Amino acid sequence: MGKTSFFLTALSALTLSVNAMADDAAIHKNLKKLGAKQIEIKPSPIKGLKAVNTEEGMLYVSEDGKYVLQGKLFELTDKGPVDVTAKSLMGTLESYKSSMIVYPAKQEKHVVTVFFDTSCVYCRKMHEQIKEYNDLGITVRYLAFPRGGMDENAHRMEAVFTAPDKIQAFNDAENGNFPKQLKMPDVVKKHYELGVKMGVRGTPSIVTASGELIGGYLPPAQLLAALKE
Repeated sequence: MGKTSFFLTALSALTLSVNAMADDAAIHKNLKKLGAKQIEIKPSPIKGLKAVNTEEGMLYVSEDGKYVLQGKLFELTDKGPVDVTAKSLMGTLESYKSSMIVYPAKQEKHVVTVFFDTSCVYCRKMHEQIKEYNDLGITVRYLAFPRGGMDENAHRMEAVFTAPDKIQAFNDAENGNFPKQLKMPDVVKKHYELGVKMGVRGTPSIVTASGELIGGYLPPAQLLAALKE
């Protein structure tokens, strides 16, 4: 390759990079006008659209920043629809592993992450059967999702999720015995915001290892059947 060709190739690459930065700047500018504060722009599977992670959930925005789609994106495959939106957030979910409350199966076959509210009747029902889930090879990991937002219950859940012995504190809370010292919901706030981004609207909400979101309580045998599909 001659010097001229090399220069033109480099110039072309630079132009593409500058254009991408300009497009991202337009997206930032227009979303900030709408009140968005946390804006993370990534490529999307659809040509002409960018995936934008915000505090209110995932958005899909035209590259010029003029058009916005809100909602879940699904890929249609031979095995059925795949929730691309939830799947793209699995890295963030895994980064919260150290603050999860985990009930591991001895012979683990599946791992689910459950957005959980300690005031939720069906959440309690699910937790009462935790041994049955574990016996079927299902490891259950809990993240906090206070349905009322950052209310008093969020402060109580923070005390549970940051306790030295989280499992004991969680079991006590399920029996109505919360830690006496309430805490500002920092960890719980992060869990809650992730749940909102993943489309959680109620509890319990179960996230599979592949990022599929299962809304609502499923008894142990039914959850196992769903995970095998």
